[in-house]
Amino acid sequence: MNKLTKRIGLLTTFLSVFWATGCSDFLDESDPSNFTVENYFTQPAHGRSSVSAIYAPLRDPLGSGFGGGPWMMTEFATGLAGTDLGQAVNSYFVKDLRNTSDNGYGQTYWGSYYRGIANANLSIAKVPTIPAMDAAEVKKLLGEAYFLRAFYYFNLVRLFGNIPLVTEPVNLDSEQLKPSASSPEDVYNLIVSDLKLAEESGLPWTDATGKVSMGAVKSLLSQVYLTMAGFPLQKGATHYALAAAKAAEVIDSKQFKLFTTYADLHNPAKKNVEENIFMIQFRTQLLPSSWQVSIIPYNKNISQYSDETGGIYSTGDFVKSYDAADLRIQEKQFFYTKFTNETDRTKEVDLGGYFIYKHFDNVAQTSTANSDLNWPVIRYADVLLTYAEAANEATGPSAKVLESVNAIRTRAQLPALAGLAKDKLREAIWKERWHELCFENITWFDMVRLRKAFNVKTKTFENYVGHKFSYGPTVTERELLFPIPTSEIRNNTSLRQNNGY
Repeated sequence: MNKLTKRIGLLTTFLSVFWATGCSDFLDESDPSNFTVENYFTQPAHGRSSVSAIYAPLRDPLGSGFGGGPWMMTEFATGLAGTDLGQAVNSYFVKDLRNTSDNGYGQTYWGSYYRGIANANLSIAKVPTIPAMDAAEVKKLLGEAYFLRAFYYFNLVRLFGNIPLVTEPVNLDSEQLKPSASSPEDVYNLIVSDLKLAEESGLPWTDATGKVSMGAVKSLLSQVYLTMAGFPLQKGATHYALAAAKAAEVIDSKQFKLFTTYADLHNPAKKNVEENIFMIQFRTQLLPSSWQVSIIPYNKNISQYSDETGGIYSTGDFVKSYDAADLRIQEKQFFYTKFTNETDRTKEVDLGGYFIYKHFDNVAQTSTANSDLNWPVIRYADVLLTYAEAANEATGPSAKVLESVNAIRTRAQLPALAGLAKDKLREAIWKERWHELCFENITWFDMVRLRKAFNVKTKTFENYVGHKFSYGPTVTERELLFPIPTSEIRNNTSLRQNNGY
């Protein structure tokens, strides 16, 4: 926390990037050196810019290169990913289940997300004090801030467990400069409270510019309730019912729909619309996304990017766990095994593995080397599967449960599920989550809340602790959490390291 809190009192933590209010001027640069808390928050435009800056830390974990990328941390922790990038030691520490608290991936998540929380706390405290600020606009801005604070805390508590809970602006004189850790239940209580406040903010159901929408708020709340129903809180039936009800609100709004083609999942023209409920925003030439170098094979000469890192790809065993008829494993749907040569596009290169196509920017890879893709955070497919799982747990199989999961299967060209008892339907829904939401920073969180892992050989679910990855390592109880970064333990002696690290 120390690196973070030394800077929290200054607006320089969040004025380096502005979130524009319209599509035509999405991001703008500003010199932050002229602003402090004391001379800012004096006009309505400052409210928008301060809330816009809360979004910026969302991008930090997605940075990728020859050192890997923090976003890969939860993917390697599933045992479903491989890498050819030997120098990305942080990837191997997680992949081989020998992680340590010195892993830079965890430090990026911790530092960036607490910076986002600090910015949210400052906006929540200061935006209502801005003179001549329209009351309705204040509510909407606070709705965004509460959502983003909830999102950051939701990820941190699932990654690290007992974490500091900071809800007010902090400076060098604050008692919370080195805060003690709170229990996960206290953190979840704040998350739910923040999302309920966001629900009351008057945000629109959709927002094509990429800002927080009501659809995003209710979708995230359904995910939070679903997680609370499972481990570690084990709230059970009541929270499965809450998760189902909140997901149903999103479904019944009819504001969202599945894409008809998987190509739209990585089509820049489809950013922030239809299936894409909430995304992390990027813009070609201004803030291009950088994970393209990581999802292409190591030095196969297929890309306009000079760096072809082979940073992450799917294990063959995971791809083979899909039904053979599943459209998602057909070439250039979710995965790709061949591509054209960069110097001669008439020649095809065998890549020797199953690389991730669902995040592949074809224009950037073949011509510009400057990606315009956003990163998906909440898709409508996730909402449908959240509803199906939660409603099945709460009340058992129903027509709406089957309709929700079968919408995913129909797009994958798989036969509809029918006539399954609750237990069988439960595992069928889990399997769809593994196969539909893979490589979107979701699967590991599912494994931990369920305490279940998918055995790609037997195609059945088994206990997470004791689960053996297809390439050898076996999960132990310590892998239920990631280690709190060494620097945070060193700088804040009130924190305690997670067991086993």
